Amino acid sequence: MLDQIRDIEQEALAALAAASDLDALEAVEARTTGKRGALADVLRGIGKLPGDQRTAVGQAANAARKAVEAALEARRTALEAEREAALGTLEALDLTQPAPGDAPWPRTGGTIHPVQQLIRRVEDVCQGMGFDLLDGPWVEDEQHNFTALNIPPGHPARDMQDTFWLTDGHLLRTHTSPVQIRAMRERTPPIRAVAVGRVFRNEELDATHEHTFHQIEGLLVDREVNVGHMVHVLRGLIAEILESDVEVRLRPAYFPFVEPGFEMDVTYRGRWMELLGCGLVHPDVLRQGGVDPAAWSGFAFGMGIDRLVLLKYGIEDIRHLMGGDLRFLRQFGSGVEA
Repeated sequence: MLDQIRDIEQEALAALAAASDLDALEAVEARTTGKRGALADVLRGIGKLPGDQRTAVGQAANAARKAVEAALEARRTALEAEREAALGTLEALDLTQPAPGDAPWPRTGGTIHPVQQLIRRVEDVCQGMGFDLLDGPWVEDEQHNFTALNIPPGHPARDMQDTFWLTDGHLLRTHTSPVQIRAMRERTPPIRAVAVGRVFRNEELDATHEHTFHQIEGLLVDREVNVGHMVHVLRGLIAEILESDVEVRLRPAYFPFVEPGFEMDVTYRGRWMELLGCGLVHPDVLRQGGVDPAAWSGFAFGMGIDRLVLLKYGIEDIRHLMGGDLRFLRQFGSGVEA
């Protein structure tokens, strides 16, 4: 019986070493250590042996089983590693290669979406002026989206922003302003930061309203910041974004998170137009951000990216920007940038 066990073990080890795939391993496992395998048959027959042989045979059978299982696991690991390494070669796809000559689709280049084109321009300009680029979550809580921005429960400003509420009490952010709070809580003044991203409003769709659009939010916190500093920075920022000399003017406006607050108009293509909201950061908002308003001050501004795209390209319906119509999108570039 001991010779039989040794033969089973040696045969299994040899078969495992020669196995070229996982199916071969499973076959060896089934006929050797499986419930109906050779070693299981040996163990079931121990009871028929003389008492002085049972212990030795049982120990030998268990030792053989452990040796086969260890070799099986080692070979399985090696084969899986070989398969993973081969995938990089067998399934490689070079996306830079042109389509075959008989491809059923035209060989046309892609274009950068007009909104993304302007976002890239805005980010380049802001970084060139010393602003850091920040990001924030699309799913926000009331604290960051409203309360910390001086919009407590029951405040009428909440009714001005039609909100997508989620079932767990969170919401889709209605503006990029929550990034202000996150920036102040995570950074030490002086702070110069902008955030560009999607925002969501539960609005009826028409030519001038979308439920998903894009904003830029800017924040500057430093010593003794005043309205003159704000106007100087924003005039330079807008001129660079629009690639045109501009004049600006301020009109008083109300925003809960700034005091005083303004609407800024600019001259563009020979006429005045309303472009953005801005103002000095409200002391309560500074406190919510962990910044001492007695030592620091700042200004903030917010601007709609989609509206700038409409103005720049003379687009009359904002719904085109999210429509995905390739005929519309191909108007805004000759090919994908390198």
